[in-house]
Amino acid sequence: MAPPAKSTRSADRREQILDEAQRLFLEHGLDSTTTRQIALAVGISQPSLYAHFASRDAIAVELCIRAFGFLERRLRSVDQSLPSAQRLRELCRAYIQFGLEEPAAYRVAFMAEIAVDEESGMHRGLEAGLATFSILREAMTAHLGNANEAEVAAQSVWAGIHGLVAIFLTRPEFPFIEPGKLIETHLDRLLATHSSSAA
Repeated sequence: MAPPAKSTRSADRREQILDEAQRLFLEHGLDSTTTRQIALAVGISQPSLYAHFASRDAIAVELCIRAFGFLERRLRSVDQSLPSAQRLRELCRAYIQFGLEEPAAYRVAFMAEIAVDEESGMHRGLEAGLATFSILREAMTAHLGNANEAEVAAQSVWAGIHGLVAIFLTRPEFPFIEPGKLIETHLDRLLATHSSSAA
């Protein structure tokens, strides 16, 4: 059996670096994690790591883009033929489920403090995030039938579901009621303010 091609080995190593970096970011925080620690966790030298990523922030940006890609696929898997109100709710559920099932990816995508500029490369992460947000905005537009109203409504809903995920992740010691009940109650109240005859 022939050995794997160099490009395949490089891609595998790149994914390994991303996986270990994500684990370290979750355990220690982005600012407290170094490329040396990441290289050590992977079992390679720092120069070898730099052959794949120029810096820690470059790794974080790539993780952000990857996380948004995971989330986008989840959102796009929601049945487009559902009635508009039901589809909107299912999109919110898919978003919340992603955050709770993939906390490390979620934290990097939505909670890491990296400047959005050319130097950090985080503008690429923002572009990926906006592409994902557009799915919710389009669903809200279909629901309300008004693009101007849909923009602010979609941003409001996004902020609301993000807040719920963030508090679950950052305050696990809080005596929450049964998570499923809290999620559904939150969605009831959040989406009730954006009703439409199209529902």
